[in-house]
Amino acid sequence: MQKSALLLVTCLLGLSLSGCALLKDNQEQQSDTAQEDTGKTTSSADQEPEIRYADFEPEELYLLLSGEIAAQRGRFDVTLVNYMKAAQQSRDRAVIERTMRIAQSLNADNAQRKLAELWLDVDPDNMQAHRVSAIQAVKNNDLETALGHMERIMDLGGDADFDSLAAMAGNLPPEQQQELLQLYQQMEQRHPDNPELHYSIALLLKVTGKPQQALDKLTPLLDDEPDFQPALVLKGDLLYQTGEKRQALDHLLRNTRRFPNNRQMGTLYGRMLIGEGELQAAQDEFSRLVRRFPDVPGLRLSHALVALENGQTALAEEELTRLIEQGHHTDEAHYYLGRIADEEDKTEQAIGYYRNVEKGNYYFPALARASELMAEQGDLDEALSAIRELRDNNPAQEENFHLLEINLLLDRERKQQALEAANTALEDYPDNIRIRYARAMLLDSLDKPGQAEADLRKIIEEQPQNAVALNALGYIITSRSDRYDEARDYIERALEIDPENPAILDSMGWVLYKQGETEEALTYLSRAWEAYKDPEVAAHLGEVLWQTGEQEQARIIWEEGFAQDPDHPVLIETVERLTGEQSL
Repeated sequence: MQKSALLLVTCLLGLSLSGCALLKDNQEQQSDTAQEDTGKTTSSADQEPEIRYADFEPEELYLLLSGEIAAQRGRFDVTLVNYMKAAQQSRDRAVIERTMRIAQSLNADNAQRKLAELWLDVDPDNMQAHRVSAIQAVKNNDLETALGHMERIMDLGGDADFDSLAAMAGNLPPEQQQELLQLYQQMEQRHPDNPELHYSIALLLKVTGKPQQALDKLTPLLDDEPDFQPALVLKGDLLYQTGEKRQALDHLLRNTRRFPNNRQMGTLYGRMLIGEGELQAAQDEFSRLVRRFPDVPGLRLSHALVALENGQTALAEEELTRLIEQGHHTDEAHYYLGRIADEEDKTEQAIGYYRNVEKGNYYFPALARASELMAEQGDLDEALSAIRELRDNNPAQEENFHLLEINLLLDRERKQQALEAANTALEDYPDNIRIRYARAMLLDSLDKPGQAEADLRKIIEEQPQNAVALNALGYIITSRSDRYDEARDYIERALEIDPENPAILDSMGWVLYKQGETEEALTYLSRAWEAYKDPEVAAHLGEVLWQTGEQEQARIIWEEGFAQDPDHPVLIETVERLTGEQSL
């Protein structure tokens, strides 16, 4: 059988790639000699499209046929292997292109690299092959080679996507970000009139932590190209980042109206408005975006959440319900609908929404709140049973379910049960820091400071920079012993790591007071109180003020603390001990 006839059989069987035309040989083509011999002509209406067949060897045809059969059976790995061999043997451009599509669909990077090399060997000016080579070079951290391919695409008249590579730089290590910036700057010298390169360099300057230099880079670009929308978006971002927040908002307001179809610009503007607390303006912007882009679920979710922040519950419910109906962001939507029902004291409805959250970042917060609501209704055992069943069915998340059970028992003041649950969890997961920390706090509340200290010391041994554990250990030693120097050392270490944390500031003030350094103690306690109006901080600050003769000021602080929690045990004990009064 002739080679071309073999190929025709393959096509007729329906097993070819996408019709015989896909396998045309771009080097040697055969004409329809019958028509040439007779010299007959036909009208354009009657003339059938000319089909040209590649001159394949039988082995190559066999590989292609086997690859298609494997694909029909779902063995795409075999399909790729056979097509790779056929591409390498035939060097046919159409086969190479088809094989590349298969490799891309399978995310087969090694195959893509080999095919791109082959493709460029056969067709050195093929832009698609250069593009694949650039992507693969980036994945191999060979940035210079990647830019070489992109520059070649530009020379061939194509879109080199310099900005796409610059945008990806945020995922690179700092030294490679700098390397990429230098390579772009060198390329800019060779192509000084390319606006995309100028923009990409500004983007890289932002990524490398030089926002003002990036802003300076954009100025001449936008003078020459005032409608270059990516640069306008970046300018708004950079103005905000450099502290020119009002100027950033004015810039984006003006340009979102000039370019109402620029979704990225509108989204950035809306998020900045949220960041500046201009919630109604943010809602108006997201409302505009939803009307213009009704099929973008992320915009609808943002619109719902900012409406919720603005107290427009009905609008938020409408948008969240629509997302669920459309099958988008269903976990987030169920979580926030649960919160709405929760705040409206619709407990059963809230539990239902929370329990419909199936995965993602909201899964455990939703499950925790659903369990709390069930416990408040008297269904603690049922809630615990549900958590344990989920734990058994999801072994990959077992540690998180243990922690959820422990916290639920603590919330219901079942401290002994919580301790038993923590002990069991740590038998299975002795390296889990969160469970060990929870047990340490539980042991301290059960008047077992020595065991609590042991847990915290183990955490610090594993994580010497864990400021929370360092602070907790220092505070327990301060409260439970007179080893103030040791306690202060732990707290100072925590403060070096997290100098503005109000809990650590409170601990520092408290240990200083215990050491007799009253004035310095007041400084730390006042900073803690200013940052965080917590009843325990109020107890400590009030006590130091009381002891320094500022009784009226102490009473004011205590009253504010009681307003936060009238039953706080530390605050009650402090006031009774110092004033002899049971209440203020």
